[in-house]
Amino acid sequence: MSSHRPLWLVLAPAVFLMLWSGGYAVAKFGLQFAPPMTLLTLRYACVVAVMSVLYFILKPPLPTNGRNWLHLILVGFMMQAVYFGMTYLAFRNGVAAGTAALIMSFQPIAVALVAPRWSGEHIGWIRWGGLALALLGTVLVIASRSEIESPSLLGFGFAFLGLSGIIIATLWEKKFGLSHHPITANLIGYAAGLVGVLPLAMGLEDMHVDWSWPFAGALFYLVVGNSLVAVGLLLAMIRAGEVAKVSALFFLVPPVASVIAWFLLDEIMPTLAWVGMAVAGVGVIIATRRRKIL
Repeated sequence: MSSHRPLWLVLAPAVFLMLWSGGYAVAKFGLQFAPPMTLLTLRYACVVAVMSVLYFILKPPLPTNGRNWLHLILVGFMMQAVYFGMTYLAFRNGVAAGTAALIMSFQPIAVALVAPRWSGEHIGWIRWGGLALALLGTVLVIASRSEIESPSLLGFGFAFLGLSGIIIATLWEKKFGLSHHPITANLIGYAAGLVGVLPLAMGLEDMHVDWSWPFAGALFYLVVGNSLVAVGLLLAMIRAGEVAKVSALFFLVPPVASVIAWFLLDEIMPTLAWVGMAVAGVGVIIATRRRKIL
């Protein structure tokens, strides 16, 4: 039996990690040219346009009943409108890209701790210890970063609201999600996100965009690099049986996002912050590893 893996699958983890991690810094960069909900409106409108073309070309099946439609709409709204929307507002209120990525890395911990309760599984003290370690690391990062730039409490509030969005979306998908064609799921999900952020952009922002080549590049990255290529690679790796590798990749997102933000936004990370990143990463791994804890 041949163990040869296609080249795209060999390269996919590194490409995905760079594209997904870079999205934090690129989004914050893009907010220099457009308000948060306006930027998301443009991003989702572009993605929906591309997905609509692909849908009419490939004609994948739609959900078979209203309940499945509602599941896709809810997951899409929580991911695109709440998770990304609140994260962008956190950026606007001073939260560093690397810090936001670290806060979002608590998503697999929350899922690992909450999901078993739905099935009655016992959660051992090692998982709780992992959570405590991850929290300690996050505190170290925030404390060391505050000596350079102190974000508002409102910014952290938005970040944790964004975290709640991706947690709810993941838990809902785990409990009620079905296997839908990627184009169908993304088209409905991004359309739900567009419907969620457009009224906020129209009602709360002036929707002014400082059109320039740097902004066009940032928007292109967010649409193509993040929403199309990165998500496509993520789904492809999962379908190819690379679930464990995908989970490990997310542990690397905060430090990689911090390095990219350092170069793109000049967000300096003190030595103590890198220590905190490492401590938090170990905590996340401990809290989410798959083994039965007595």
